[in-house]
Amino acid sequence: MADLVYGKTSREIREEIRSGINVAPTAGLAPGVVQTNLAILPQSEAFDFLLFCQRNPKPCPLIEVLEAGEVEARISAPKSDIRRDLPLYRIYEYGSMSAEVEDISEYWKEDFVSFLLGCSFSFESALINNGIPLRHYQEGKNVSMFITNLETEPAGAFSGPMVVSMRAIPRDSIVRAVQVTSRFPSVHGAPIHIGDPQAIGIHDINNPDFGDVTALEGDEVPVFWACGVTPQSIAMKSRPPIMITHAPGHMFLTDIKDEELSLI
Repeated sequence: MADLVYGKTSREIREEIRSGINVAPTAGLAPGVVQTNLAILPQSEAFDFLLFCQRNPKPCPLIEVLEAGEVEARISAPKSDIRRDLPLYRIYEYGSMSAEVEDISEYWKEDFVSFLLGCSFSFESALINNGIPLRHYQEGKNVSMFITNLETEPAGAFSGPMVVSMRAIPRDSIVRAVQVTSRFPSVHGAPIHIGDPQAIGIHDINNPDFGDVTALEGDEVPVFWACGVTPQSIAMKSRPPIMITHAPGHMFLTDIKDEELSLI
């Protein structure tokens, strides 16, 4: 399944990340290849989180779940190492971020279960291919992300607000953007909200909770999609003893092609 990306396979890009060559947000790094969000929990917490993902497929669409102690994503990225193949990780302990690191080997435990969750970078490639510009790409920024007042469906120990990502979409492209992204339910699918940010609890669109500011220009409208950073807001609310995640924008590159997740 490995796809050539600028002359390199996604496996080769992971190896570069593993070697510390690339410690930057991965948006636009591998057009056409599925990138994923990451959440790692002890096995004692894993069933509740799996149920949480099943009840909240928009923000937490499952791509692969690794068995306890496994570090290779054998289905989506053979020969990978989940401990070292993301540019940047976050460590949450009892709801507080205690560290941001490039390698989690020293934190790894044999009962850890890893969850790979669909990422909106897949449908961003489709938007661009359909002539819909994405200014955060053009400006070399991370996408804007916000904690909302939209509550997720609780499961066991896990509950909390949904995180959304925002893109500035030209008004005359909104219908097409909805059509394009609805083809990708495995990577968040269609938007959950269009327009007024305050309607979903966002009081200052120029002050994102994660990522960079994307200022609206001209006839652009803010369009919001469910976001795979939601587990981080869940960690802050539910306070598990430990949850390891990706740093926002620093994703795991699989060997799956975006088109494999498209409904048509």
